[in-house]
Amino acid sequence: MCSSRKASRAKHWMRVPHFSRFGRFSSGLFWRTFFLLGALTTVSMAAWVGMISVVQREPQVQQISAQVISVVTITHAALTHSAPELRRELLFDLVSNEGIRVFPLEDDDKVEPAPDNALMPDIEALVKAKLGADTRFSAEVNGVAGFWVSFKIDDDQYWLMLERERIRGLTGVQWLGWASLVSLLSLLGAALISSLINLPLARLTVAARAIAQGKRPAPLPEKGPMEIIEANRSFNQMVEDLQQVESDRAVILAGISHDLRTPLARMQLEVEMAHLSDEAREGIQSDIGQMDAIIGQFLDYAKPTEASSFIDVDIGTLLADTAREAERLPDVRISTDIAERAHVMGNATDLKRVLNNLIENARRYGKTADTDVAEIDIKCSVKGMPTARRVVIEVQDHGSGVPPEQIEQLLKPFTRLDTARGQANGAGLGLAIVERVLLRHGAELHVRNRDGGGLLIQIVMRALA
Repeated sequence: MCSSRKASRAKHWMRVPHFSRFGRFSSGLFWRTFFLLGALTTVSMAAWVGMISVVQREPQVQQISAQVISVVTITHAALTHSAPELRRELLFDLVSNEGIRVFPLEDDDKVEPAPDNALMPDIEALVKAKLGADTRFSAEVNGVAGFWVSFKIDDDQYWLMLERERIRGLTGVQWLGWASLVSLLSLLGAALISSLINLPLARLTVAARAIAQGKRPAPLPEKGPMEIIEANRSFNQMVEDLQQVESDRAVILAGISHDLRTPLARMQLEVEMAHLSDEAREGIQSDIGQMDAIIGQFLDYAKPTEASSFIDVDIGTLLADTAREAERLPDVRISTDIAERAHVMGNATDLKRVLNNLIENARRYGKTADTDVAEIDIKCSVKGMPTARRVVIEVQDHGSGVPPEQIEQLLKPFTRLDTARGQANGAGLGLAIVERVLLRHGAELHVRNRDGGGLLIQIVMRALA
């Protein structure tokens, strides 16, 4: 059975699914997995950074304080115990070799506050406990940035400036940089993991959509985790079974149709040769013709449409030719509005069968109560942007239409809504054949009642550039 009939249809609208929209589902699942992994990574990173900050805070404060105290103490001792004539050379060595500068502390120095750092209050407390409560700290003195600490030699006060690079851990820039790098690598890993997780599902879905379009997909790889192997193996077996069922059905229908047409031909010959009245002969011939038409519908329904047979089809010309052929019938009046250069990819024979079925359906059921002539409006237009153009075909009649609650039944095989559309002849496969052929062409089929009475059938196909 055609897989599209398993999908839910709207009450007043029905269409063959447009499979290109599946990308939304696959991409949505990818992004869902990606964001979940990203959120987990972010939370884990935040917890890790918080834990490291708490655990390392005290050792880091102790280390930096000890370093500052050590440098100030050694500098103080070196300056105190060195000969006055050697102090200039000592200061030069401290600057060039150790990156330490010593300046006299003046009252008019422009002093900025200490570095804004979460560890700074604890560092100040430990340093002042060793060097004295009057020890001052600054992030900038007289426009020179650095880590400044004051100390005394006798009654003179001095500034000792350390390069900030030597006092590690005072800012979170490095932490932020490393955390950003790790987060980026984690997100890339999450994207890779999401792709690997969704790849088997994407393959399975593409293959399922191919089956829905009447194509036979390539076998899915039976490798990977056990669950994927079992799912792909079951799907591959299902494809083989469906292919066998399709082949058996076509053979059975073709055989039955052939076996039935042979006695029908004999009956037709016997009727011609029998001594019957004209009225009886016409009635029997009409019945035989209806039986032969029903057999033809079975064959059309069972006949597959191969994508390899698709060519560039001028659907506008094909529709105009079909309309001219139908106008020869005495009970049909057709009006057309067909755009030029409406080209699609498809099988011309099968598309011609679709158009014939739609026009015949409108002719058979589109007659009003006060006339025996079916008025049919045929329209073909090209819509959309140049990169996404669509050919829209509309066939509508002016009959009594179909009760809204019964529209859903129209596309089901072997179904005729005789109570709504008048007495019908045939097996009820006309619109089912249309749906089956359009499904294999990747087209959309919409069915609804026409404003003002009658039925409107709309076909939407991808247009060629």
